[in-house]
Amino acid sequence: MDELDPFLRPNEFVDSDHPDVVAFARKHSDPDADPVANAIRLYYAVRDGFRYNPWGVKTTREAFRASAVVKRRPEEGGHCIDKANLLAATARVVGIPSRLHFANVRNHLGSEAFEKVLGTDLLVFHGYTELYLNGRWVAATPAFNRELCERLGVDPLEFDGEHDSVFQQFDRRGERFMEYVHDYGTFPDVPFDLMLSEWRKYYPGFRSSGLWPARDPFDVPLSGRVEGE
Repeated sequence: MDELDPFLRPNEFVDSDHPDVVAFARKHSDPDADPVANAIRLYYAVRDGFRYNPWGVKTTREAFRASAVVKRRPEEGGHCIDKANLLAATARVVGIPSRLHFANVRNHLGSEAFEKVLGTDLLVFHGYTELYLNGRWVAATPAFNRELCERLGVDPLEFDGEHDSVFQQFDRRGERFMEYVHDYGTFPDVPFDLMLSEWRKYYPGFRSSGLWPARDPFDVPLSGRVEGE
């Protein structure tokens, strides 16, 4: 359908035509499988193939391309936008329309670390993916790898291709873990300038220096296991 064309084409950041992105997508999909099955395989390949690392953000346009993310070592990982973008790009490789959704999220469990370094307990411009499956958009959030969730006492987000997989509202003890507080909506590509503008608005340190803090309070090793292999 014509209205889905923007969500199938490569663009600046969701560069689904890059050879490295294509190779990753082919490795973690099956040409004989249906779109839902391939969406699930790609979700777990991204979720657990790269650990979540919110502290290694490089604020250059090149660093935000899916092709830059896929070249990273698994232990180097990526933040939520990196991983959402890679899932979106690999989905387009196998013919699944994809788009990116952004919101501000309050992370209750990690608020002390974020407040100290970023000046707020908000995760500003948190990103996740939406995939068009069986005639509708389904949310998929591949940010938090299984090992990190185990460390934090939170069930990892699963994805079945049918139900939205958005966030862990509570941890295993029933305490509030995350809540969405502002919705920026959906985009066919990473809205790079808007993202930087919002970071300057909410993060005093980023506003003053233009640099992202280079520390990692979630020092969790990644096993390298990819579901489905």
